Amino acid sequence: MKTEQKTAPLVSRKVVVPFILITSLFALWGFANAVTDPMVQAFKKVLELSNSQAAWVQMAFYGGYFCMALPAALFVRKYSYKTGVLIGLALYAMGALMFYPAAITEQFWFFCLSLYILTFGLAFLETTANPYILAMGSSDTATQRLNFSQAFNPIGAILGLLVAQQFVLKKLKSDDIGNFESLTETKKAMIRTSDLLVIRDPYVILGLVIIGIFLFILINKMPQAKSKEEISSLKRTIQNLTRNRKFGAGVLAQVFYVGAQIMCWTYIYQYAEAIGIASDTAANYQFVAFILFFVGRAFGTYLLRFVESGKLLMVFSLLAVFFTVVTIFATGVYGLYALVGISFFMSLMFPTIYGIALSDLSEEESKIGAAGLVMAIVGGALMPKFQGMVIDIGGNGVSDIKILGVSEINFSFILPLMCFSLIAIYGSVVHRHMA
Repeated sequence: MKTEQKTAPLVSRKVVVPFILITSLFALWGFANAVTDPMVQAFKKVLELSNSQAAWVQMAFYGGYFCMALPAALFVRKYSYKTGVLIGLALYAMGALMFYPAAITEQFWFFCLSLYILTFGLAFLETTANPYILAMGSSDTATQRLNFSQAFNPIGAILGLLVAQQFVLKKLKSDDIGNFESLTETKKAMIRTSDLLVIRDPYVILGLVIIGIFLFILINKMPQAKSKEEISSLKRTIQNLTRNRKFGAGVLAQVFYVGAQIMCWTYIYQYAEAIGIASDTAANYQFVAFILFFVGRAFGTYLLRFVESGKLLMVFSLLAVFFTVVTIFATGVYGLYALVGISFFMSLMFPTIYGIALSDLSEEESKIGAAGLVMAIVGGALMPKFQGMVIDIGGNGVSDIKILGVSEINFSFILPLMCFSLIAIYGSVVHRHMA
């Protein structure tokens, strides 16, 4: 058995092409995540919103995952992986193209609705792609295989951030004006119209690209179109999942992880603002964070060959806790460095929690279980909203008051701190039971 584990290939030759195609999808939702994070700060400036109001961007984006994950899983369970992917791409493109009429109306709710529809598509893609990757080979290499595919997620994220920085943040006129709120309504209306068109363009272009990818996958044959297992009743499947403690705790761990990740990436701009760094310059720090995330994912995937997944998850989580403490209590740019450094240790968490949670499930249970783990992405909708409320305690600024001796933006990172601590506990419990 030990020899078999050492020699089991990551991916067999007969599924290399579909493996590549499905892995490319990981970059697509990484791009969407990254290009959207800076939009919280962009909409805050352009539409004169508070931190908690601007957080509706993330509420809409990650709320779409929560609402569509289970319907997507039920659909894929009944039909095929390929059909699920095509529906996901269609919804993705539709939501992105809706930015065009949203910019014309200049209504914040319309932009949020567009993101909501866009993430319906991402929910289909993630619910389909993650268990599909796990099923493309030996169960002994499943978590390592998923980490490999997930390594392409930060590549898409880096491209998304570059687009946000070069084609959005640098072109926003409202960000160039120090006291935008003091302008006349006529002047602000002109700038608002111009800036919303700047925000619109990357999404519309993205929608057109997604249509091209949709057509490419449509004309290609994809194996394993439908599970050969007998489909058990949904009620029985859910009962089996609720009795699986590793899975249930994994869903909670994923809620905390996604919440922590989005908080650390969204509020890097507000953290930078508190020490006098402009948004387009702050994007450079997020760019470094994404590079560290990519390197950490590759390094973590390598370490999984030698270190048990629960133990490695625990170690990375504890190191994230340490860097978050520095983020809270350090002053100036050193705290920003620590905030950037958290990304290296976050990198391993999502696919590792995912692989651990689904490790004991059958293929049919994995499809519904995958929906639960994708629904856990709702942590990215709720927790940034809570953090925005903490930042707004003293006003719409980011450092209006001191809490426990630090500014409100620094103190707000106590939320990611608690999340990483709970993930470390999950890793520790899994390690003790798997060791």
